[in-house]
Amino acid sequence: MPSRTDRVLVTGAAGLLGRAVLAALSALDRPVTAVDLSDPGDLVADRVLVGDAGDPVVVERAMDGVGAVVHLAAIPAPTLGTPLAVFGGNTRATFVVLQAAAAAGVRHAVVASSMSVLGLAWAQVPLQPRYLPVDLRHPLQVSDPYALSKQTDEATAAMVARRHGMAVTALRFPFLGGFPRLSARADAFRADPASGALELWSYLHVDDAAAACLAGLAAPPGAHVLFVAAPETLAPYPTEDLLAAYLPTVPLRARFPGRTVPVDLEPARRVLGFTAARPLRLGSQPRREEPV
Repeated sequence: MPSRTDRVLVTGAAGLLGRAVLAALSALDRPVTAVDLSDPGDLVADRVLVGDAGDPVVVERAMDGVGAVVHLAAIPAPTLGTPLAVFGGNTRATFVVLQAAAAAGVRHAVVASSMSVLGLAWAQVPLQPRYLPVDLRHPLQVSDPYALSKQTDEATAAMVARRHGMAVTALRFPFLGGFPRLSARADAFRADPASGALELWSYLHVDDAAAACLAGLAAPPGAHVLFVAAPETLAPYPTEDLLAAYLPTVPLRARFPGRTVPVDLEPARRVLGFTAARPLRLGSQPRREEPV
């Protein structure tokens, strides 16, 4: 019979990343409790609960027998709800899930944060990185309710880790997808490289994102905030040419040979041993002048 520490609670289980996490856990024969607003009937989990991750009653029921938590439930963009629904719903769910996990004796939790926490992607006024590569010391320039919700989620994760001695890992995800979705995004960046500048042309295959979540379940005690992304950009142009063309005033603190993503991924390698393993092959690099 599986022990308590084997069972994993996954919230937002019917979403793109939720399904990938369920598949990864299934491959390891881990029992799973899945929570989502609706049950599509095909979730790879031996226990499925329908309800809101911000509802303490639902979450308390979901914690039965759980030894680890992957919290993915959220409204994933500021355009998909009112400002109150996005900020209030996202932050409430994260607090409810982590607080219930701590009360249930859970020792490891992973929370989906986002590169949008930098404040760049959804800004209504033009913003740029203060320097590149972005790293964990980079200031947050939050100006939308989604980015604010992720900033608050990361603070909640730190509070719960500090108060209860848990290991809580907040993963700052970039654009996620399987190969067809990523290929379409790469085609868009080929046609209009400027459209990816404020996301730094970053991406991660959804199966790699699931692998990062599972790696987070083995993180050491404490609060960890980590960027996770593919080591190369999704734009089929040399990174330094892209930066010269679209972010020319941003100070560079490193060189970016080839298509190197301008994001500091070393902490994720050091803390989780995580490196993306599913790059999108874009073929040979175009000539240097093409992105300009």
